[in-house]
Amino acid sequence: MTTRVWDYLQEYSEEKDDILDAVRTVLGSGQLVLGPAVRAFEEEFAAYHGLAHCIGVDNGTNAVKLGLEALGVTPGDEVITVSNTAAPTVVAIAGAGATPVFVDVREEDHLMDTDQLEQALSPRTRAIVPVHLYGQCVNMEPVLRFARQHDLAVLEDCAQAHGARHHGQVAGTFGDAAAFSFYPTKVLGAYGDGGAVVTDREDTNRALRQLRYYGMDKVYYVVRSPGHNSRLDEVQAEILRRKLRRLDRYIAGRRAVARRYAEGLHSLTGAGGLVLPTTSAGNEHVHYVYVVRHPRRDEILQRLRHYDIELNISYPWPVHTMSGFPELARPRIPLPRTERLAGEIFSLPMYPSLPWHVQEKVIAALHDVLSDQ
Repeated sequence: MTTRVWDYLQEYSEEKDDILDAVRTVLGSGQLVLGPAVRAFEEEFAAYHGLAHCIGVDNGTNAVKLGLEALGVTPGDEVITVSNTAAPTVVAIAGAGATPVFVDVREEDHLMDTDQLEQALSPRTRAIVPVHLYGQCVNMEPVLRFARQHDLAVLEDCAQAHGARHHGQVAGTFGDAAAFSFYPTKVLGAYGDGGAVVTDREDTNRALRQLRYYGMDKVYYVVRSPGHNSRLDEVQAEILRRKLRRLDRYIAGRRAVARRYAEGLHSLTGAGGLVLPTTSAGNEHVHYVYVVRHPRRDEILQRLRHYDIELNISYPWPVHTMSGFPELARPRIPLPRTERLAGEIFSLPMYPSLPWHVQEKVIAALHDVLSDQ
């Protein structure tokens, strides 16, 4: 059987009764859209973060887009973010009518280089979207300080960081609002698409609830301002409620997998060898993905296929190099680390129910491949 970076079937086998009960509960409730499951999940997810509000939406991309709109980002504005992120981050910024402005990333953790924020600033800058990549947090202190100095909104992209912490504070609780994805691969994943925005701001909460529902304010057919059709599904909300109770267990499982990789691959590190992920100071990593580096990445991936191992690259093309964004091809700030890392990184299998024998197979194959180089 081919080894891949993610698989949900083992987890589903273990949780099948609860997942199917969630579906039966919703289908028997008589309410299929914005019903009790969505309301309950919103309350529980907000409580997990110690915040006042959670607004469920249909996916993580719209969580970013609507979050920016609710924070006052309008066409013509600029939003500072990074290029080494999943394309939906930038798709959402562009969808809000804004222009993404990229800063480079740090060598050690691939996260936003906050020292470059000043260089990215212009009179059109309206917001910052720090991406908590791979399962750990951007250093938020300089982000927040810079945002306060220049009256900028901060929307955290937490799609890969459910439950991660920075100096003890959970991801998603630093900025004005935070966007989450519940795509099935996520640390907290649904059995389909889903997303949410969390915030302590009442004005942002009101704006988001209106934006996700055509721009209507409680009374159907009365549009207050143009909005979207972007609602979290009742079935997915009920499944997410059940899985939220297991989130800390999922995180513990991911950390156990990461420890086994660190132990099994340590001898392959060193000058010119495999570079393993590190946890930056003050962070508590949840290991959404386990991203390693090697200057001969492509050769390694090709050779691993002979062991029936298919691995991903997160992400092989920085967004500013994609043909769909020709207007971003010449970033305001050079991005040498972003571009170099894109040619070296690849992801090892990572999910809480990853069987030990599968992980052992990957570790052994890497030893074989790298010992020949």
